[in-house]
Amino acid sequence: MKIGDKIRRLRLQRGLTQEELADRCELSKSFISLLERDLTSPSLDTLSDLLESLGSDLPTFFAKGDEKLVFGAEDIFVKEDPEGLKGMIRWLIPSAQKNQMEPILVEMAPGGETDEDDPHEGEEFGYVLSGTIRIVLGDRTERVRRDESFYFRPTAPHKLVNAGKGPCRVLWVSTPPSF
Repeated sequence: MKIGDKIRRLRLQRGLTQEELADRCELSKSFISLLERDLTSPSLDTLSDLLESLGSDLPTFFAKGDEKLVFGAEDIFVKEDPEGLKGMIRWLIPSAQKNQMEPILVEMAPGGETDEDDPHEGEEFGYVLSGTIRIVLGDRTERVRRDESFYFRPTAPHKLVNAGKGPCRVLWVSTPPSF
């Protein structure tokens, strides 16, 4: 793998000269120049130091550059009729647990509710696509109707309840992933 161009792009994105990068890593400017032209290869420790100076790390640097942007039906994981839900949950992004946020689509029949989630770090956001729900956050309960959204910090046990007479659909996003 040719890494020189990737190092060069990262350096330029950070607004650094070859000399500034070399100083940060206790390397010579000529070494950086040779590296960027793929005329030399760094040791793993040197590469790790370079990437740290550039605000990156080894896993990110070597991650596939062509991340998938669009996800279709074949990517969605569906869990139908979990206990108490009377509906289904659709995980919209595969392997979202490794990301900073996790979007799901919750569909509930009348009287359905999600499992209660314990307090955790992060944030919760949702948008009611159809129906009416109640958000239960600790001792607080709020009603949310179609075309309304909700946002909260999950500092208390929380869940969604279908508060309407018909089915409901909610786009729910959690950060960090917790579903």
